[in-house]
Amino acid sequence: MSRRRGVMSDRLKEEIAKELGFYDTVEKEGWGGIKAKDAGNMVKRAIELAEQNLHSRK
Repeated sequence: MSRRRGVMSDRLKEEIAKELGFYDTVEKEGWGGIKAKDAGNMVKRAIELAEQNLHSRK
């Protein structure tokens, strides 16, 4: 089974990782080195940002 192509840009992922405090792990180990909980929090934050963006466009 093939992997899905990422929806978030690398820049956005990096910004969120910095905001949530685990970007140092990404730099050292890559995205595969982050904890599942951190990945979930990153997705949650990305959704929050997307929702804010949608609401601000109305």
